[in-house]
Amino acid sequence: MTDTTIPQTDSLMASTYARLPVVFERGRGTMLWDTAGRRYIDFLAGIAVCGLGHAHPALQQALAEQAGRLVHVCNLYYTIPQVELAAWLVGHSFADRVFFCNSGAEANEAAIKLARKVFQDRGETDRYRIIAMEQSFHGRTMGSLSATGQDKIKKGFYPLLEGFDFVPFDDIAALRNALDETVCAVMLEPIQGEGGVVCPADDYLQQVRALCDEAGALLILDEIQTGMGRTGRLFAHEHSGITPDIMTLAKALGNGLPIGAMLARETAARAFDAGAHGTTFGGTPLITAGALAVVQTIEKEGIVAQAAETGAYFKTQLEALKERHRAVEAVRGQGLLLGLKLNCEGAPIVDQCLARGFVINCVQGNVLRFAPPLIIGVHEIDALMQCLDEILTEA
Repeated sequence: MTDTTIPQTDSLMASTYARLPVVFERGRGTMLWDTAGRRYIDFLAGIAVCGLGHAHPALQQALAEQAGRLVHVCNLYYTIPQVELAAWLVGHSFADRVFFCNSGAEANEAAIKLARKVFQDRGETDRYRIIAMEQSFHGRTMGSLSATGQDKIKKGFYPLLEGFDFVPFDDIAALRNALDETVCAVMLEPIQGEGGVVCPADDYLQQVRALCDEAGALLILDEIQTGMGRTGRLFAHEHSGITPDIMTLAKALGNGLPIGAMLARETAARAFDAGAHGTTFGGTPLITAGALAVVQTIEKEGIVAQAAETGAYFKTQLEALKERHRAVEAVRGQGLLLGLKLNCEGAPIVDQCLARGFVINCVQGNVLRFAPPLIIGVHEIDALMQCLDEILTEA
C-alpha cells in the first residue's frame, strides 16, 4: 500500500506539503499505525488537534448517531446540535455569542471582519488598522495571511490586505507606541505555536488588555492552538486572569472534525447582523454534534486538569534533557504545548524520532514541538525522553 500511496499522492496532489514517507492507516488513543502495521506514539496530535486522541468512542458514537439523523441543512434554519455546542462554549467562556465555521483560518477571517465592522457601524471609517505580532501565525487565507507576522509564509502572495501593522511579541512598549485612533484591534496568540512555542512574560496579556482598554481598541486572541485545555486551562488567557473581546478556536474543538469558532462579547458581536457574514458548511448538525461530544468529554473526564499535571511532568523531563545536552538551548511552552529549542537543525531529529516510532515536528528550523493528545501518559513521555536522549547523545 505504501509503495502506491506515496507516489500517487505525489503525482496527484498539490505539492503544498513536505510529507514524511509514512502512510498512517489507523489510530487509537495516543497511538498511530502505518500500513505496514508499525506502531507510533503520537506527540503531535495532528498539530494540537486530537486532544482526546484517536478514535475516541464518544466521538464515534456521536457521529454515527447524528449521521443517521441529519447531516446538513443550511444556516437559514435552526438545528439542535449547533445551539447546544454554542451554549456550552458561551457557558464556559467570557463570550455572549458564537459564529461557527470550518477552520481556524476562517475563524480568524471572521474576527478580522467583525473588528472592522464594529467601528464601521459607528461611523469611524478611519479606524480599521489591526496590530498583530511579528512571528505570529493566523492562517493561510488572504485575510489571515495578512495578519500573520512571518514573511516566509507570505512570499509569493503580495499584495496582501491593507491595514495590518506588526510589533515584536512580548514588547509592550512597541505596542503602546503603535496604538492610536486608527487601530480597531490588537490580534495575538497567547503562545506563538508556529512561531517557535514562544511564551510571553507573565503579565504581558494583562498589559495588552489594559492598553486596548485605554485606546478603545478590541482585543482578539487566537486560541486555535492553545485552546480547549492544551495549556492546562480551558483557554490559555485564563492563566493571565484577563478576557478578550473576541476569541478564535478550531483544532482541538473538533478533535479532527473541520470546525472553527469565533466567540465574542455582545458589545462586539452585535455588529454581525443578518447578511454581514456567512458560511455554507459552518456549524452543520453532524460537525457540531461531534464537537459537542468532544467538549463534554473534556469536561466529564477532567482532561484539562490532566493536561496541566502531565504537562508539568513533561516540561520537567525536558529541562532534565537540557541539562544533559549542550545541543538544547531552551525549554519553552506551557501545559502540553511544549518546545525544545536546539542550536542545530531540528528536521533530522524529527526523522530519527519517526524511524524509532515517535511522531513530533519542528518549527522555525530548530524548535522541536510537542503537542500530544491531552491523554498522553507519563510512561509514553518517558519513552520519548529516552529516544531523544539517545539521539542527542549519538549526535
